[in-house]
Amino acid sequence: MVQTNKIQTKEFRNRWIEYIHNLQNAICTALEAADDKANFVEEEWQRKPDGTGGGGRTRVIANGNIFEKGGVNTSVVFGGLTDAMRKVLKMQDELKEGGSWFACGLSLVLHPQNPYVPTVHANWRYFELYNEVGDVVARWFGGGTDLTPYYLFEEDAKHFHQTIKNTMDKFDKSFYPKYKKQCDEYFVNSHRNNEARGIGGVFYDHLTPTDDTDAEKLFQFQQANGNAFLAGYLPILNKRKDFTYGDREKRWQEIRRGRYVEFNLLHDRGTIFGLKTSGRTESILMSLPPTVRFEYNYQPEKGSEEDKLLQVCLQPKDWLNEVEDMDANEWARRVNTTC
Repeated sequence: MVQTNKIQTKEFRNRWIEYIHNLQNAICTALEAADDKANFVEEEWQRKPDGTGGGGRTRVIANGNIFEKGGVNTSVVFGGLTDAMRKVLKMQDELKEGGSWFACGLSLVLHPQNPYVPTVHANWRYFELYNEVGDVVARWFGGGTDLTPYYLFEEDAKHFHQTIKNTMDKFDKSFYPKYKKQCDEYFVNSHRNNEARGIGGVFYDHLTPTDDTDAEKLFQFQQANGNAFLAGYLPILNKRKDFTYGDREKRWQEIRRGRYVEFNLLHDRGTIFGLKTSGRTESILMSLPPTVRFEYNYQPEKGSEEDKLLQVCLQPKDWLNEVEDMDANEWARRVNTTC
C-alpha cells in the first residue's frame, strides 16, 4: 500500500488539476495564434449519474488556416471501481470488491490541413486508486507525445526528438532512450506487419512514486514534458505550413490517416479504457481525423517520397544516436510481446 497522508494527497491532486487546466489554456492560446483564423470552441461536460463523477473541458478547433481538426481536452473524473475497469487495469486479483479511482489529465491531437505538416498527439495524466475506506493503494503518472508526419523531413524528426531528450535529460539521462523504445513498441499497427503510425516520440505509463518526495519529482517531470510540447511542435508547423501541395499529397495524407484511425480504434489503451468505462464518446473519438481514405492494398511507388516515409514506419529509427538499434526481427518480437 502507498504510504501517504490523505490531506497531502488531496492537495497534490488539486495542484495537478490546476496545472492541467493552465497547460490547456497555454497550448490553446499558442495554437490559435499560429492558425490565425480558427478558434477553439469549448464544451464543458459532466459524467452521467452512473456511479461516477467529474467531467471535463473539450476544446475543438476546425477548418482553420492550419488545422483541419484538432482538440485539446482536459478531464477530472472519479468513481467506483467496476469489473470492466479491473479487467482493463489488469487488477482482477486486487480490490475484488469495493474501491474507487480518480484520474486527471490532458490529451491533444492536431490534424493539419497541409500534408507537409505532421499530425501530433500528446497526453499527460495522473491516476489514483483507493480501497473501500478511501486509502490510496496505488497512484501513477503516464503520458508522452509522438509525431505522425505524412512526408519525412529528417531535420523535423531530429528537432522533435531532441526537444524531448533535452527535457528528460534534466531528470535522468536514461529516460529518453527508455521511453523512446516504449513509444516505438506501442504506437504500432501490429495487424499490419508491425507498421508504426509515425516517427515516434516517447511513451511511459505507471510511473509509480515510492513516497511523497518521489511523487513531487514525478510531478515536476510531467510538468516539464507538458511545458516542452509547444517548443517541439510549433517550429515544425511554422516551417512547413506554407508548402504547396496538390491532390497526390492530400490522397497520401488521407491514406496514412486511415492507419491512424486503425491504431486508435484497435490498439490505443486510452481509447479502449475510455469506451469501456463509460467515458464521453465525443471527447474520446475527438482524436480521429475528419477525412480518411482506405484503398485496397495500396503501395506507394518505390523510391517516392511516400515510400520514404513508409520505410521508416516499417522499422524504427534512432534519430539522435541515443538508442540501441533494433533490426526488424527484434522490433517485431518486442511489439508482439507488448500488444
